[in-house]
Amino acid sequence: MSNDQYYGGQQHDPYADANGPQHPAEVTQTWEGQTWDTTYQPAVSYDRIQADQARGQAAEPPVQPQAVPLPQHQAPAGHGTPEPYERQPYPQQQQPYPQQPYEQYPSQGSPAAYHAAPVAEPVPAPAAFAAPAPVPAADPVAPAAPAADAGPAYSSPTTSGHTRLTDAQRARAEGRSPIIDPGMRPAALTAVLGLLLAGGAALGSYGLLVPLVLLQGLTAAGWFRLNGMWPARQGIALAFLGGLVADAALLATGREHAAAAILGTLGVWVLLCLVLQLRSHADPDERMYGLMATIASAALTVVATGHLGAAPDAVVVGGVAVAAAVLARALPLPGPVSPIAALLASAGAGIAAGGLTGLGTSGALLGLGAGVCALVGLRAAAYDYPSRFVHMTAGVALPLTAAAPAVYLLGRALV
Repeated sequence: MSNDQYYGGQQHDPYADANGPQHPAEVTQTWEGQTWDTTYQPAVSYDRIQADQARGQAAEPPVQPQAVPLPQHQAPAGHGTPEPYERQPYPQQQQPYPQQPYEQYPSQGSPAAYHAAPVAEPVPAPAAFAAPAPVPAADPVAPAAPAADAGPAYSSPTTSGHTRLTDAQRARAEGRSPIIDPGMRPAALTAVLGLLLAGGAALGSYGLLVPLVLLQGLTAAGWFRLNGMWPARQGIALAFLGGLVADAALLATGREHAAAAILGTLGVWVLLCLVLQLRSHADPDERMYGLMATIASAALTVVATGHLGAAPDAVVVGGVAVAAAVLARALPLPGPVSPIAALLASAGAGIAAGGLTGLGTSGALLGLGAGVCALVGLRAAAYDYPSRFVHMTAGVALPLTAAAPAVYLLGRALV
């Protein structure tokens, strides 16, 4: 932007003086450029300026000289030219007028002659700048109103420093019940796994080993995730390895020594968990919490080996009974009716499976016991605001894992 500002319709020559033009180095040059806040000033067109000038020239009476805000001019050094008007500070950051061609006026030799023209003009330019009413961009609060009406928004951790709430944390903050049942999909997976156990038991020990290993892996991972410890690769691997060692020990010793193989493996694994936790450099509270979670996960994984040590007919009845119990529990029934219906379904499935095997009506008792243990495991998987991952791991495996002691003990007593 040049130094030729628009003041009252005339072009100002900063180098003109009463004694003639001066060298540019002898005067002070003021440079005004467009900055960030000048873009918010209202734009004034050249046509509007011309119209305001025409109205000002026809107005009566003329504006007094002392009321006209004129720019501050400094007289060149060595010249005692008096200033006819009081110096008024002119706003520094104004919207520049569009550069339009207009008539050039010759420079006058006298300062009074130079300032004579603006005296008879009302200078309507400040009035034009005083009307920035129709500026629609002055409402920064308007976009935030729909966000407040749309409910709470959870910010990203990378922008505002807040962690995103999980479903369990949101339910806990809202005061909802900590019991969230897994639902029909995990129940269907549990039923499929129970039928695989029953079918594998009918084929033999090695046919039962494949679904049993899958059950032990789900149990190890699901229990750690149920306790809020994830990822816990070392603990999950340790618990799963305990289950595999128990399976190998039972296959090596036979079903008649199943209790010794299971309890011996469990004792060794508890000692191993203690040694590993003593080498940890975590805080004492965190170390104790990890120790209890690792021992519990390893114990459940080793106890699941009871399916391999039980009688094949008992495993068939127990797998079918657990499948019927979890499916009945997942049905949308009233609170007190749902567990009763699940127990009746497990007993009925035990009778049906007992008729196919050599248990007969004794299968009802075995099926009822397996159903009770399955509901306990299902309740444990539904506690403390579990996530979908917990439902798909612990919610699938814990009913069958919890039913393993009942299948083993009742099978030995009834078969």
